[in-house]
Amino acid sequence: MGLLSTLRLRRLRGGWLRRARAAGRDLQPVCDRTAALHPASRLLFCTLRNERARLPWFLQYYRDLGVDHFLFVDNGSEDGSGGWLADQRDCSVWTTQASYKAANFGMDWMNHLLGRHAHGRWALVVDVDEFLVYPFCDTRPLPALTDWLDASGIRSFGTLLLDMYPKGPVSAQPCVEGQNPLEIAAWFDSANYTITRNPQYRNLWIQGGPRARVFFADRPHEAPALNKVPLVKWQRGHVYVSSTHMLLPRGLNLVYDTQGGEKASGCLLHAKFLDTLGTKAREELQRGQHYGQGREYHAYARGLAEGADLWTSWSERFINWRQLEIMGLMSKGSWA
Repeated sequence: MGLLSTLRLRRLRGGWLRRARAAGRDLQPVCDRTAALHPASRLLFCTLRNERARLPWFLQYYRDLGVDHFLFVDNGSEDGSGGWLADQRDCSVWTTQASYKAANFGMDWMNHLLGRHAHGRWALVVDVDEFLVYPFCDTRPLPALTDWLDASGIRSFGTLLLDMYPKGPVSAQPCVEGQNPLEIAAWFDSANYTITRNPQYRNLWIQGGPRARVFFADRPHEAPALNKVPLVKWQRGHVYVSSTHMLLPRGLNLVYDTQGGEKASGCLLHAKFLDTLGTKAREELQRGQHYGQGREYHAYARGLAEGADLWTSWSERFINWRQLEIMGLMSKGSWA
């Protein structure tokens, strides 16, 4: 990469960092418990809106995995999400009524909080419908993974966003508060993925799965990206550029196979496709705060109105991480 390109990326990173500092002024603390954080605390960062019913299981899942503290941005929830989270002793909560779209779809807020609270710590950035699985996660908690990454000199950990779905019409699959959504959205596509490499940022760009197959069948190039780098040993000066799909410095995006061998990776089990999606799609279309004029939610609204069923005879039912490794959707790498 030439000097001019390097300087250009450096200027871009400076611009994103300035945006993050400015976006910090949007955030009003509801409860800030970060003063009690330990230098080795594993942190989870999340932006949400009206996700009260999902929160009990989400917190339980990540507490069991080994997250020490949660940092939430509540973007104008009307269902009590922020107040409920503020009552949780391992959560810090900020609220804002500012535009999600203007804040780079929430990432300016995340970058601000990451810069202030995650320096020198492992940070996991996920949505409330994303559940991290990684090699040995059934027997080794998150601190074991991050300790191994530290010992191996690895600064970031990549995942495939694996869309999970029920058997039968999505709109007919209720999930009650506190229930594990993966009990219902228990199926996934084991193939049907395309991968390209972004030469500028060096990240992989992965598309496919049920969203491309059903909602974007006539325009698969517009299907949502499935590559994510959600777990990073954060340092001041790091910045997410596009959701958690890619970062700067761009070396953090090198989370896939290299000449040195296959790197360890995981999956984010994405439990979006439940009966609440129809209501969520209508709300987000009305708000107009999502990427590409909400084309993803337009596709969901059309598909759900037609009784979309993502399940096929080739669908696989999720069992455990070993199943995903055998299918090539994640890897142990050199972690024995």
